[in-house]
Amino acid sequence: MSDRTMTEAPAPAPSRHVDAGDEGYSKDLKSRHVNMIAIGGAIGTGLFLGAGGRLAGAGPSLAIAYAVCGVFAFFVVRALGELVLYRPSSGAFVSYAREFMGEKGAYTAGWLYFLNWSTTTVADITAAAVFAHYWSAFTDVPQWILAFTALAIVLTANLISVKYFGEMEFWFAIVKVGALVIFMLVAIYLLVTSHPIDGHTPGLATITGNGGLFPSGVLPMLLVVQGVVFAYASVELCGVAAGETENPEKIMPKAINSIMWRVGVFYVGSVVLLALLLPYSAYSADQSPFVTVFDKLGIPGTAGIMNLVVLTAALSSLNSGLYSTGRILRSMALSGSAPKFTGVMNKGKVPYGGVLFTAAFGVAGVGLNYWMPGEAFEIVLNLASIGILGTWGMVMLCSLFFWHRSKNGLVTRPSYRLPWAPYTQIVTLLFLVTVLVLMWSDGGVGRTTVMLLPAIAAALVGGWFLVRGRVAELAADRD
Repeated sequence: MSDRTMTEAPAPAPSRHVDAGDEGYSKDLKSRHVNMIAIGGAIGTGLFLGAGGRLAGAGPSLAIAYAVCGVFAFFVVRALGELVLYRPSSGAFVSYAREFMGEKGAYTAGWLYFLNWSTTTVADITAAAVFAHYWSAFTDVPQWILAFTALAIVLTANLISVKYFGEMEFWFAIVKVGALVIFMLVAIYLLVTSHPIDGHTPGLATITGNGGLFPSGVLPMLLVVQGVVFAYASVELCGVAAGETENPEKIMPKAINSIMWRVGVFYVGSVVLLALLLPYSAYSADQSPFVTVFDKLGIPGTAGIMNLVVLTAALSSLNSGLYSTGRILRSMALSGSAPKFTGVMNKGKVPYGGVLFTAAFGVAGVGLNYWMPGEAFEIVLNLASIGILGTWGMVMLCSLFFWHRSKNGLVTRPSYRLPWAPYTQIVTLLFLVTVLVLMWSDGGVGRTTVMLLPAIAAALVGGWFLVRGRVAELAADRD
């Protein structure tokens, strides 16, 4: 039966699966919150900070890498959206892994997600500290102190209530989108008028006269793919937020569908404009490329304002990470695969145990900023990429199992679904494996990160043997 025919299927029957981790939350996230969370999840630190170093390494071909990775990111969030419409859950893919792959699957999915966000938390506070150093008032302040301050501020706000989280992300996203729109309008004006930037005339000649689309060959573009994947790390956030959303069946499809054009406009469009404005060699990993452009324009105050925007992006990502891991860890704690205290909620119905547990790893990141301030961002970026690849892989596996059960008549797929299943899931899984191969091929920190995979697998296996007794006991109690 074709997807076109199945689209006309009746509404799905309610899922028989009950996840204890879904109980006790407030449904305080409105449509405007979820829509802006979806935007904010697709625009983060990876674009505002990471694009500078990647442009310097891969040149204008970085736009191709963003486009390709963006397509697969959309497949992942579309697959998660289908599962959300089937059964909204704050445990998101961990809850779906529990339903379709058992407790071992949920355990693996949850801890890979925690690896993703605990390391991303370190990347975000590192980025915030780097951005703060742009201003002379903070130049002499040690990087680790700035990182700790950023963590403390966002953690405090995150612990109050989900409504505060939603409002913060709403305004963070507006700032990010507004800044990108302004940048793109300014960039288009500079291109149309051929206005010089630091003595250079922007235009197509900026690309053709500096080595073309692939100034250093195709390989550098391929090797930056793992970093580009990191840029899309938060796209799954709207799936986690569904458990605290009113009418997710109406809100989620619109929010998810809008991600694709946002990727095309903001990511690909911004990189193309950056490449047209200045030679790729003008950018560096030490400064946001957007700040670089405004800095070289010489307009007083504009570079500082843009730096404030990219600082906002880092704080937004940090806020999202603390939020999502808190919900995922609670789902795991109530099934026995995470420490008990991570399942505890406060009066604001925030799973503060899980939020604090993630923040503790951020404190470890403060130490990394003390000992290795220059390499901190790159180290945690690679570790986060492993967690992202694992999380995306688990989402697609859950989607594949869900599709298979629907073919056997055990579940009914909602009308909103991942197109071209099961081929989409299979191709996406192959893409994720390819990214691992590229990380290995890159050598350096990327290869070291891949070499850590056996240690990560061993830690997961060892951890499972520690928790499996409690998991079985709680499962028996539920039955």
